[in-house]
Amino acid sequence: MPLKFGFYLPSHGDTARRGPLIEIAQTGERLGYESMVVGDHIMAPRVSNSSYPYSVGSEVPWDEGGEHLEQLTELTFLAAVTERIRLVPSVMIVPYRNPLLAAKILATMDVLSEGRLTIGIGVGWLEEEFEALDSPPFADRGAATNEYLEAFKELWTSDNPTYDGKFVKLSNIEFSPKPVQKPHPPIWVGGQSRPAIRRAVEHGNAWHPVGATPATPLEPDKLASDIEYMNNHAVRIGRDPSEVEVAMKAPLYDTELPSGDDRRRFSGEPEQIAEDIQTYADLGVTNLIFDVRGSDLKRILERMAWLSEEVMSIT
Repeated sequence: MPLKFGFYLPSHGDTARRGPLIEIAQTGERLGYESMVVGDHIMAPRVSNSSYPYSVGSEVPWDEGGEHLEQLTELTFLAAVTERIRLVPSVMIVPYRNPLLAAKILATMDVLSEGRLTIGIGVGWLEEEFEALDSPPFADRGAATNEYLEAFKELWTSDNPTYDGKFVKLSNIEFSPKPVQKPHPPIWVGGQSRPAIRRAVEHGNAWHPVGATPATPLEPDKLASDIEYMNNHAVRIGRDPSEVEVAMKAPLYDTELPSGDDRRRFSGEPEQIAEDIQTYADLGVTNLIFDVRGSDLKRILERMAWLSEEVMSIT
């Protein structure tokens, strides 16, 4: 299976405005990218005791004022100015939204984009955001996510949707339109933990980890071990392991970083990055989404073009 490439979209700052976002999305489509992704935050706490799992310091995925565009709205907007590229909330924190409303929004996105939605999901990490949104208790976020996913599928596939769980109850409703993609849009399950991997096998179409960051390096030997665990769990529950893909997110580091023995994965010369890509593809990665974001639009577009023309072209 040919490796597919995607890129992160900005969600705050000057590049997260109408004109720049349109230019980034349309450029990505023209350059041959398969997908574009955007993260999910509704608010930012002024004081937080939660630790961002993909940073070794105090870095958080919003600016000083807490700005972060709502991800599903941003992707729906960009669906209207593109034709082919896939739309990936990555990840949508499942417990943040009422499950019936979320299922409706996602189905609508798939209809209006003519079947271009892939749903990246996660359980969340920011406890203060759960509290502000009156979401299910933070400690129950995994169990709530599992129920919401089951309810989504019931709403998307059944003519008489019913569900009776601890966090979701559905009965006596009509739900339409259904998604264009059958039985439903692909679901990529984010997270690095063993429960997340099991969730990918039990509820998803792909495992969606983050790699090559200082906090989550996900070196090839670790990824191979995790994929083995994933495949073994699929066999345990009677699922064909080939049905669960691996869609990995990673930074694209500047070429100025060391290119010798101290080189980070996905940094250096095009040939070195292409070799890293091939290493992960050989292990089973089917989609690779690179973080090309920044505060300067020209720089973002240059990085996207460089990655496409100098790296993707030789993989």
